[in-house]
Amino acid sequence: MERFAHISKDFRTQTLDEHLRGTAELAAEFAAVFGERPCGAFIGNTHDIGKAPPSWQNHLKKSSGYDESIAEDECDKGSHTAAGAAYALKNLPEPLNLLLAYIAAGHHAGLPDFYDSGHGESLLKRFFKDGGRLKTELLDAAQEYGRRTPPEGAAPQTFDEFDEEYIHMLVRFLFSCLVDADWLDTERFMTPEDFAARRAPVPLAELKRRFDAYMGELRRSAPDTYVNVIRNQILARCTEAGGLAPGFFSLTVPTGGGKTLSVMAFALAHALAHGKKRIIMAVPYTSITAQTSNIYKYGTDDEEEIKRRKERGECLFGEENVLEHHSRVDPDKELYSNRLAAQNWDAPIVVTTNVQLFESLVAASPSRCRKLHNIANSVIILDEAQKIPSEHLRAVLSALKGLVKHFGVTVLLCTATQPALNGEIGATGRAVEGIDECTEIIEDTAALYDSLKRVEYRIYKDSLQYRASWEEVAAELSKERQVLCIVNKRKDCRELAKLMPEGTIQLSGFMCGEEISALISEIKRKLRRGESVRVVSTQLVEAGVDVDFPVVWRALAQLDSIAQAAGRCNREGKLERGTVVVFNPESEPFGEIKTGAQETCSLVSEKPGFFTELSPESFTQYFEKFYSGFGTLDKSRYDKLLVNEAEEGRIQFREFAEEFKLIDTSGQKTVFVPYGDGEKSGAVLIAKLRTEGPNRALMAALQRFSVNIPAALFGEIFKRGGIEDIDGYYALDGSFYRPGEGVITDLYFNYDKDNFMY
Repeated sequence: MERFAHISKDFRTQTLDEHLRGTAELAAEFAAVFGERPCGAFIGNTHDIGKAPPSWQNHLKKSSGYDESIAEDECDKGSHTAAGAAYALKNLPEPLNLLLAYIAAGHHAGLPDFYDSGHGESLLKRFFKDGGRLKTELLDAAQEYGRRTPPEGAAPQTFDEFDEEYIHMLVRFLFSCLVDADWLDTERFMTPEDFAARRAPVPLAELKRRFDAYMGELRRSAPDTYVNVIRNQILARCTEAGGLAPGFFSLTVPTGGGKTLSVMAFALAHALAHGKKRIIMAVPYTSITAQTSNIYKYGTDDEEEIKRRKERGECLFGEENVLEHHSRVDPDKELYSNRLAAQNWDAPIVVTTNVQLFESLVAASPSRCRKLHNIANSVIILDEAQKIPSEHLRAVLSALKGLVKHFGVTVLLCTATQPALNGEIGATGRAVEGIDECTEIIEDTAALYDSLKRVEYRIYKDSLQYRASWEEVAAELSKERQVLCIVNKRKDCRELAKLMPEGTIQLSGFMCGEEISALISEIKRKLRRGESVRVVSTQLVEAGVDVDFPVVWRALAQLDSIAQAAGRCNREGKLERGTVVVFNPESEPFGEIKTGAQETCSLVSEKPGFFTELSPESFTQYFEKFYSGFGTLDKSRYDKLLVNEAEEGRIQFREFAEEFKLIDTSGQKTVFVPYGDGEKSGAVLIAKLRTEGPNRALMAALQRFSVNIPAALFGEIFKRGGIEDIDGYYALDGSFYRPGEGVITDLYFNYDKDNFMY
């Protein structure tokens, strides 16, 4: 009997042998990048052998309409993934058999846990009897399928070179190879038009040529200011450093030093010197991704200039070569080929978020893991590296070290406020191991800081112990024509904005991404034209957003946050000195902000002129104190769930993925808001959700109109009829969303429990 893997709508058939062979070839090719071609071939050749039994074949033929005469009792869909796992368990040495069994068993439902954890059926329960013996019935079936469809190629034996700490990463990367190969081979047969639309990435050598030409023109046209002279020196040093051996690098450059272009100069030079496949830029906030992507796509983030460049065909790398991948990408603005590339990051340059990168590296689901094998042999740039959440530092640092050691990745930590990530990090007894060797690109960072000092720090009332009321702060801000004030909480932002003069712009996570982007563009226009503009914002504008105010006020917080806020002041060096005012607000901070504020106060009390002499060494002192005073650097129990029993093949993939969340959204609810006008407004998209139901493109578009709000606030609005449940998604009534302010918390009731940052 001829066995099929897939039957198309027009009744074309792909045989099981064809699918296994096609998947194995792709998986082996992907795994060869990190030296595991035999494992890739094996999992590709065995993953679907469970489709061979007559009962499963009958199910496929009947359900597809290929042969509707087959009786129901002759069909058994069952689970075809168990056979490949059982075949590995029977035929491979320990613990390799267990590790590859996870991959076959999870290639549709996701990597399972070894032990029961409440997150799906465990490997132990599915394949083993009491006493640890394999279930005979599964082994017999798998052995029979294997005889019918013998796996091709040499069977893998072991991967002893992998440290216990990184075995879970190898399983995930091989899982990625199988998932992507399986989906691509299926797509090649089922939807050949999609497969054909996947473009071959443009060589990085061509992108380097475009970059060099762009930078040459930029240097010729840029004003001959001292800031631009220093930026050119940083750029030259980054290009030179690209030839150094792969590993960990840091770029410690004050804000406004031209890091966005300089790190790309390093990455392109390094990739070409060492044969790297792609460049991945990860940033902490979605509010930065659009700006960074636009600079790489078009050579500017100014909307008017983008239009002109597109019309003239003078873009930098072009839309087709820069993949912007995060939750708030507008699918209508993305090329079709880019939407396909987002599935597996098959693009030369990827701009994404820390959340997308790090949660993918420890994910269990096929869709999240699919991209991992394309991270191998790449250059990763971590912009604003200090924003890695401290409570997950153990897991993040281990993942980065594993990428460098075993997967051919070079990592560049880029920030003005470099965290202390070497040696033992944290207090004795709960310290984690940092990065052993990291090459700093700028040889004399202290001198660079001195040469790029563009602001003067001032402590309000000359004391961080003085608690300033919002009325006081508003009165001081109102005296300024152009001023930015950054506060710690959404509630603080709203309270202060209410006290400000009419026309003050408010930015906070109570607003949807679409409105935040529009307001940032408006702020830039006003600054460019020299108009009066006062802004009150949460931290979302603090890092990576290129605005240039003469005066910036910052509520007491972590030292790095204060320095990042200062980067929005006199950014282009047009003034001899800008003014940064640090004040202690009446509102009590929380979480990492509170710990950081306490350590900042401690350093200032020890050295009254601390802000005046701010330098890279200052941040080293700060972060050493901060990490030592922080509660835990391993909230997600990395060693317990992923490392301690890895040599025996016992790993809790799903349990860890559930616990590792860079942004804790527990206690919050997501609502879609009817912001905007026209055919692509939130209201129109919500109406489509109501009439058409959810689909991938619609839900991606709606992400730009989403807001996370505390569950208590959600409940209050729901009781007042302000929230509509649409197939499990929630839409906010327009009367509860005010443009310029966001989700309303005080129109019908007094809500004062919001302690969230964004």
